[in-house]
Amino acid sequence: IPRYKRLVDNIFPEDPEDGLVKANMEKLTFYALSAPEKLDRIGAYLSERLSRDVARHRYGYVCIAMEALDQLLMACHCQSINLFVESFLTMVRKLLEADKPNLQILGTNSFVKFANIEEDTASYHRSYDFFVSRFSEMCHSSYEDPDIRTKIRMAGIRGLQGVVRKTVNDELQANIWDPQHMDKIVPSLLFNLQQEEVLRGREKESPVELTERCFRELLGRAAYDNIKNAVKPVLMHLDNHSLWESKTFSVRCFKIIMYSIQSQHSHLVIQQLLGHLDANSKNSARVRAGIVEVISEAAVIEASGSIGPTVLEVFNTLLKQLRLSVDYELTGSYDSFANLGSKVIKVHEERQLQEAVIKTIGSFANTLPTYQRSEVMLFIIGKIPVPGMYPSLGSVTAGFQSTNILTALPTSFLDPLLSFTLMEDAEIRLLVLDILISIIDRHDNRHKFSPVRIISDISVLKLKVDKCSRQDNLFMKKHSQRLYRHIYLACKEESSVQQHFESLYTLLGLICVELANEEVVVDLIRLALALQDLALTEEALPVYNRCAIHALSAAYLNLISQLTTVPTFCQHVHEVIESRKKLVPFLLPEDVLVEKVLFVQAKIAEMLGGSGYNTERLATSYIPQITDEDRLSKRKSIGDTVSLQLEMESRNSPEKESTAEQITFETLKQAIDSVNVEELERERRRQVVERFQTAPFEEIAAHCGARVSPMPSKPPPSPSGSVGNGHGRTRSVPVYEMKFPDLCVY
Repeated sequence: IPRYKRLVDNIFPEDPEDGLVKANMEKLTFYALSAPEKLDRIGAYLSERLSRDVARHRYGYVCIAMEALDQLLMACHCQSINLFVESFLTMVRKLLEADKPNLQILGTNSFVKFANIEEDTASYHRSYDFFVSRFSEMCHSSYEDPDIRTKIRMAGIRGLQGVVRKTVNDELQANIWDPQHMDKIVPSLLFNLQQEEVLRGREKESPVELTERCFRELLGRAAYDNIKNAVKPVLMHLDNHSLWESKTFSVRCFKIIMYSIQSQHSHLVIQQLLGHLDANSKNSARVRAGIVEVISEAAVIEASGSIGPTVLEVFNTLLKQLRLSVDYELTGSYDSFANLGSKVIKVHEERQLQEAVIKTIGSFANTLPTYQRSEVMLFIIGKIPVPGMYPSLGSVTAGFQSTNILTALPTSFLDPLLSFTLMEDAEIRLLVLDILISIIDRHDNRHKFSPVRIISDISVLKLKVDKCSRQDNLFMKKHSQRLYRHIYLACKEESSVQQHFESLYTLLGLICVELANEEVVVDLIRLALALQDLALTEEALPVYNRCAIHALSAAYLNLISQLTTVPTFCQHVHEVIESRKKLVPFLLPEDVLVEKVLFVQAKIAEMLGGSGYNTERLATSYIPQITDEDRLSKRKSIGDTVSLQLEMESRNSPEKESTAEQITFETLKQAIDSVNVEELERERRRQVVERFQTAPFEEIAAHCGARVSPMPSKPPPSPSGSVGNGHGRTRSVPVYEMKFPDLCVY
C-alpha cells in the first residue's frame, strides 16, 4: 500500500463519533507539503473513500473526509493544487447531489471555505455551471420542515456568494455575468429577499438579511459592462411575479441596487428602467405607475449626476409617458383605434400614473444643477401645447433654489419663457408666471403675497429682504425692461382671471423684494402707474379686468411705498386707498380679487338638496344650446336687426293684404321688378354696413367728405336752437331736414 494511502487511512478513527485523528492529520499535511506531487493522488483517494462512505450511508466518515480535504486545501498553495481542487470539487458535487439536507449543507460549507482561498495559479478548464444551478435550486428549496428548509436556502445563498467571489475577478473563469448565470443567480436572491422573516432558528441572521448582503456584494462587484446583465433579471422577475403594482418590493430592490453599485454607474440603471417603462407603454396604468415610482426613488438616491449625459432623454421618456397616459384617458383605449380586444382603461389609475410621472420629473429636476434645470424647463416648454404637459413644468420648478439669478434665468431660457406669457391659452400663461415666481423667490416669500390685500403695516408679513447682489443688479440692468413690458402686456389679456392677477402681483412683489435697487424701485412705481392708466383708457377690456388692474396697482403701490419708507409717499397712497374704500371699493383687492363675492354652485345645490329639491340638474352647469336658426338669424349689428324687423313687419302688415285680383303680364312684371328693387336695396344696405364695420377710418372719413356738400360760410345749423351769422338770427333747421351721410343712416 502506498504511503499516502496509509496516511489517509490513519486519519479515520474506528468510531466516527471520535472525529478526525488530529495527530495523523498533521502527518498527512506535512507529507502533502513535502511531496506536493502526491497531492492530486491524496485528493483522488480521499474522494474515492468519500464516495464509498456516501453510498454506504456512513455519514460520520463523510464529515471526517471533508474536514481533511478542507485542511489540506487551506494548507497547500503549490502549483499542483489545481489537480487536488478538481478532486475536491468532485466530492463537493457528490455531496450537493445527495438527498440528505445535512450533506448538502456540508458540501456548501466546504465550497464556501474553498471560495475564500486565493489561488496562486490560474485554472483554464474549471467550470462552475453545476454549482450555480445547484445552489440556485437550493435557494428555492421547498423542504417540509421549515427549519431545515431555511437552512438549505441559506446554504444555497452562501453557495452563490461563494461562486461570485471565486469567479468575479478571474478572467480565465467562465464569466459569471453572462445572462445564463445571472438569470439563475439574481432571481434566486430576489425570491429569498421576498420571504417574510420567519423563524431565525439558531442562525445569527435571517435568510432575508443574508440575501440582501449577498445581493449587495454581487452588485458592488459589477463593472460598467456588467450592470445591464445584473439589472435585467431584476426587471424580468418583477414582471413575471406582478410585483410592480405593489411598489414596496420593487422600490426596495432598486434602493439596494442604487446604494450598492458604483456611483458612476447609476445612470445606467435609470436608463434601463426608462427603457423598461417604454416597453410597458401598453401595460396597465398600475404597472407603469409602479415603474415610475421606482424611477423616482432611484433618482433621489443619487443627489447629483445620476442621470449622466442623457438628461434630456430621461425627461423625453417621462413626458412621452405622460402624453400617452393623457391620450389613453381621452380615447379610452391603448390602441389608436379602439377594438373589441382592447383593454379597459381605468381613468383613476391613469390619473394616479400622471401624478407619479409629474412627481418623478420633479425628483429628477431636483438632482440637477441650476443650468441643467433651466435646460429641462426649456425642453418641456418645447413640448407645449401637448395635453398633460403643464403640471410637469410646475414639478420642475418646485423647490427651485438658486443664489445666482443670472444662472437660473439665462437669456436662452428667459426669452422663450416671457414669450409664453402672451399666449392665448390662459393656463399656459398662469403656469409661466408660476415658473418665474419660483425662480425669483429665493427667500421663500411668495406665499406672503397671497391673498392680494391692502396691509397697513407690511412688517406683519415678515418679508426676508437682502441687499441686491452684483449678479442681481446685472440681471435687472439687462432684462428689467423686458420683464416690465411682458407684465404690462399680460395685464391686457382679456382672458385673465383672478389667479392671473394674483400671480402678477406676487411676481411684482418678489421683484421688489428680491431684485430691486433704487433705480428698479422707480421703474416699478412707473409700471404701477402705467397699469392704472391702462385700466382707465383700455375700454375694450372687460369691466372685471379693469377693476382688477386698479386693485393690483393699488395693492402694489401700498407695498412699495412702505418698502421705500418715504413718509409722504406712504401718506399719499394711504389717502387714495381710504378714498377708494368710501367711494369705489370695487377698485381695491378686497372687493375684486376675492372668491367670496361669487355665488358657489356646489353650496347652493347642497342647500336646496336639504330642502327636498332635486339637485342633479343643478350640479350640471347650464350651457345654452344654439340652434341652426339662431346662427342664421345672428346679425353683425343693431342696424341689421332693425332692418330685419322692419322688413318682417312690412311683409306681415295688413295693408299689404288685398283681395284676389286678376293676374296679368303687367302685374307679374311689376311684381318681379319690385322684388329686384328690394333685393338691390338690401344688398346696398349690406355693403354699407360691411364697409362701416371693416373699412379703415381714413377711408370712411374720405367717403363721408365726398358725399357732403362743401362747408358753408355761415356756422352749421344747430338742431337745438337758432344760430347767428353775425348779421342776424336765422331759423334753426329741424333734425328731419338735416342731410346726413349714407353711412350714418340705416
